[in-house]
Amino acid sequence: MFEAMPCWWWPLLLLVVVAADAAQPQLPMGFRRPNCSTSCGGPGCHLGESFRLTCDTTSPSVLLLRDSLQIMSISLDDSTMRLVEVMVLRNTSAPILGLSFGYLLQEWSLSSASAVPGPNETRPGNATCPYDLGTTACHSRHGTCKGLDIGGYICRCDQGYQGNPYLTDGCQDIDECSVPGKCFSNCTNLPGGYWCLCPEGTIGDPYTRDGCVKPHDPNKGLTIGLGVGSGAVLLFLVLSITFMIHRIMTRKKRMRQRFFKQNHGQLLQQLVCQRADISERMILTLDELEKATNNFDKARELGGGGHGTVYKGILSNLHVVAIKKSKIIIQREIDEFINEVVILSQINHRNVVKLHGCCIEAEVPLLVYEFISNGTLYNHLHVEALLSLPWKDRVRIAVETARALAYLHSLVSMPIIHRDIKSPNILLDDNLTMKLSDFGASRYIPVDQTGLDTVVQGTFGYLDPTYHSTGHLTDKSDVYSFGVILIELLTRKKPVYYRSPEGHGLVNHFASLLSEDNLVGILDPQVVKEAGGEVIDIALLAAMCVKSVSKERPTMRQLEMTLEGIHAAKEYASSDVTEESEEENYVRVNDMSIIGGTNKDTLQADIDYITRVS
Repeated sequence: MFEAMPCWWWPLLLLVVVAADAAQPQLPMGFRRPNCSTSCGGPGCHLGESFRLTCDTTSPSVLLLRDSLQIMSISLDDSTMRLVEVMVLRNTSAPILGLSFGYLLQEWSLSSASAVPGPNETRPGNATCPYDLGTTACHSRHGTCKGLDIGGYICRCDQGYQGNPYLTDGCQDIDECSVPGKCFSNCTNLPGGYWCLCPEGTIGDPYTRDGCVKPHDPNKGLTIGLGVGSGAVLLFLVLSITFMIHRIMTRKKRMRQRFFKQNHGQLLQQLVCQRADISERMILTLDELEKATNNFDKARELGGGGHGTVYKGILSNLHVVAIKKSKIIIQREIDEFINEVVILSQINHRNVVKLHGCCIEAEVPLLVYEFISNGTLYNHLHVEALLSLPWKDRVRIAVETARALAYLHSLVSMPIIHRDIKSPNILLDDNLTMKLSDFGASRYIPVDQTGLDTVVQGTFGYLDPTYHSTGHLTDKSDVYSFGVILIELLTRKKPVYYRSPEGHGLVNHFASLLSEDNLVGILDPQVVKEAGGEVIDIALLAAMCVKSVSKERPTMRQLEMTLEGIHAAKEYASSDVTEESEEENYVRVNDMSIIGGTNKDTLQADIDYITRVS
């Protein structure tokens, strides 16, 4: 009936039939070879033809080994297989089932070793077991091989693991913590085992239900008393800290409200609400500016003077801005801050710095401007090197400055006098385009008035002497300061600090040399080299601007038109290819004989001509 198979076949058989067990439920991937189905096996899922499984799909379906043995069940846990030999009668399709029997392999105690051998390393076992993981059976890293006295071997998963020890990674860790009845307290799963411990503060047996109990405490009453007392103290501390934080925040809020009122916040709100385009962005919070400057980090400082510091910041909308923070807390500084906000909020000109907003929650008000990246005209002119700004850029900056001042004086609804025109207040962007800044000292002058009596304010060296002596502010005060800027562009001398050998300031010394037909004695050597005859025209304009009698000075509108004509003529001359036409339009400044030959009458005639034309 049934021919007994050699014992050494059994572990090899298990490797095959476990992957094709039709008598059990579907098996997880760890229990079978990859790419093998969980029923009827398939190519590559058996070990040689002797272990090929076939499916008889006639009703009822059966799984056959060697076409004559029906597999009824397989158990890896106890290494047993139940087989039935199938006898088929001739001339009939009905099978006759033979005697059912089981074959029980010898049981043994598993080794507790769990070391994982590497390639070509041996593992526990005897001469009948495969020693290398590269063999055809007993592949699991967490399995143990056992040789049998009757020949062959069997494999089992180590304690704490379950699965198919005949496949690579077939033995998987058992999560004992999920197994009912294993642990009734704090359970921690470990590879091949688990920890079961009573909770902190209890003792007993964590492996039985309700086995962990709290120990008897003779000082329980004292402990409870201390706990209640500690809780009360802790509650008192929490309430006290909360109260202090609330009080500090309330005080901070009140201070901000007081500063808001002190800094004319209501007035500013009324101002910005008159224009919808600036009302949403004009008022900024102190918290936002602190974040924008990293709490006014010193590394963010761009510069400053005696009255304030300018910081670079990044607002929440990612705009890069310059934030001016005053140092001196006096009413005059606050008034100037309010004045600058009022004026700049009404101005929109490409050559005037743009005001993004302001903060009036701080004791010292803050102004937020567009960030101009290339410093000031003063910094570009007064460098240690022999060369500074090219002459063509100086002429263009003079034109742009005149354009901005002419706009303030005549093209806004109410004329604005800047009152502090100087090279440090002329900013330059990456393209050297000028932006007029610092309107803290600026003043409105009604259209029906010719001037305004104010407290004298300005910068020495640029300040109009007529305004200084009378206190009467007019648009000609800005004209005087602009004339000083022209002289500064021509000479590259600092108006505030310059003194001639005779002790004269820059303006007086320049006018004296110009009247003596000796302009080359004070000109910047770079200008002498780069400029043409237009330098004389600009020098004459500068002399007209700084006349002691303010009524004799031209207006900024006249200066704008004249400078634009000079600049356009220079551009035209520089594009002319013939030297003769250039000499007809301009006199080269480096021709010393021509400069020295200019007489006072000719100079005055030129001045009168420019005045009439403008």
